[in-house]
Amino acid sequence: MLQTRSRTMLTRSARRITARNAVKVGGLRHHSAAAATAESFTLPPIALPAQSFEHTRSPKPLIKDALPFSAFLTDNHSRQHTYLRISITEKCNLRCTYCMPEEGVELSPPEHLLTTDEILKIAEVFVGQGVTKIRLTGGEPTVRKDIVQLVERLGRLKEKGLKELAMTSNGIALARKLPALVKGGLTHLNLSLDTLDPFKYQMMARRKGLEAVLKCIDTALALGVQPLKINSVVIRNVNDAEILDFVAMTKDKPVEVRFIEYMPFDGNRWNKEKMLSYQEMLERIQAEYPTFEKVKDHENDTSKTYRVPGFAGRIGFITSMTNHFCGTCNRLRITSDGNLKVCLFGNAEVSLRDLLRQPDITEDKLLETIGMAVKRKHKQHAGIGNLEHMKNRPMILIGDGMRKTKLQFERRLRSSFTAFSAYIPVGLTYLPFTPALSFARAYSTKQPPPPAGEKLTHVNEAGHAHMVNVGDKQETKRIATARATITFTSPQTLALITSNSLKKGDVLATARIAGIMATKRTADLIPLCHNIPISKVSVTLLPVSGSTDQVEVECTVECRGQTGVEMEALVGCSNAALTVYDMCKAVDRGMRVDGMRVVEKRGGKSGDWREGRDGQLVHDHKV
Repeated sequence: MLQTRSRTMLTRSARRITARNAVKVGGLRHHSAAAATAESFTLPPIALPAQSFEHTRSPKPLIKDALPFSAFLTDNHSRQHTYLRISITEKCNLRCTYCMPEEGVELSPPEHLLTTDEILKIAEVFVGQGVTKIRLTGGEPTVRKDIVQLVERLGRLKEKGLKELAMTSNGIALARKLPALVKGGLTHLNLSLDTLDPFKYQMMARRKGLEAVLKCIDTALALGVQPLKINSVVIRNVNDAEILDFVAMTKDKPVEVRFIEYMPFDGNRWNKEKMLSYQEMLERIQAEYPTFEKVKDHENDTSKTYRVPGFAGRIGFITSMTNHFCGTCNRLRITSDGNLKVCLFGNAEVSLRDLLRQPDITEDKLLETIGMAVKRKHKQHAGIGNLEHMKNRPMILIGDGMRKTKLQFERRLRSSFTAFSAYIPVGLTYLPFTPALSFARAYSTKQPPPPAGEKLTHVNEAGHAHMVNVGDKQETKRIATARATITFTSPQTLALITSNSLKKGDVLATARIAGIMATKRTADLIPLCHNIPISKVSVTLLPVSGSTDQVEVECTVECRGQTGVEMEALVGCSNAALTVYDMCKAVDRGMRVDGMRVVEKRGGKSGDWREGRDGQLVHDHKV
């Protein structure tokens, strides 16, 4: 009886607030077929284990059912949000310099992430309120094992009003999955590609893969995927010289290349000098193509679109830093850990995941939380002078929980809802961008200090060095990665290396081979090391992104054995760095090798660990 009364009061209060919001939005009436289908809230194929939404209705239809567009998705600036971006994973198979911090990111425990059913449930709720476009993002969506099945199930929402099902991908592993995805309902595709040069691609992405992306573009065009957009983040003195090469790509390919102003995210070492403005990019293109002309943009477009007359494709500019498009923003974001993020650059979030996992959750309660978050969306994000100093997620973790956003039902809404004790997520009780918000991850676990009684394993009770007996240890897969940085006294040294102009030859290739050779001789060089059957050695030497005088050396060693390969990784890394020193000392006697350390170790009794963002070792799930 009490529960029924609370529901009735909730419904009446929702009517009053919805009616007031309807007045605020000025009676905007863009009809969505989905809004009229709120009766059937549960999508038949979707079922959350051990719970389902209890859809409560009053004898009279709710005002939200009668309105042409949901007041819950309309903010206080009359913007109607019809576009939902859902991050379905925080993992990625690249390590792009502008997206992921150099030291990687700490992954959430699996139980903190949205399940497939929760993703589908959230999508269904938003489509039911008028969302017509859903975009799947990450991380990298294609690393998710059930990506094809997820797209197929989301595709069924077209029967309830969904019109566009899109995906943003780096294209590395997409080509072979694309036919099934298109068949399952994928309608739009954005591919990330920042350079057409193989060496520069490896430098920016910290991985190889350019050929796979180009193949993916051809596959998408062959399947008739339109529009096909290519997103390119432009960074001064890194890839800005390729702007005209991308424009030339549109001559024969019906693609839209979109140049994105370099944006600040946590860990990407952003500074204003690296950013190339939209106006400067435009001037460069117009100097080469005087007939370069503006194309009429669609409503809510994020990019300013141009074309070269006679070319098959188009060029777009995403100007988040110098000329924001906040006034027409119709986007909301769901992070992979279930947080609703109303602005890409905002740091205020609220967890829908925790709401979904409440045993007594109803659609009305979920919509109230969504509506309150949307109402708090600012008219526009902070300006360029403030964005660079604001704390925000790394770009890769616009699908991850970076702050303590676990829903706490500790703060009650001091309004008409108090009568029935409706609880408000703590994220909605603070104004965005205030110091009261905490951005520490609540569930990362740093490596504890060693126990007081722990002893060195290579020293016996008499204090003499001895070789540890590993005969009784379990044979497992072992991986270790070591890293160091070579700093030159002049940018000229790095220029000579990258142009292969030194008298001794190809420095990076020679150092790579030297690192591999040294790894295999570790037991001969380090007295107490075991002779290990190494299965793989990978040595990379790449210029540090944004620097003109540094090269990063990384050595990863794998084996299946009874002891770890940390020493092998360190020896390989150090010998590769010393080889660079040897080959460059004639032109740079003051260069130095710094920061030699193990940054990641997997397998063995001590478990998996790696170097965290603050330089401390953390036990966590691996990226």
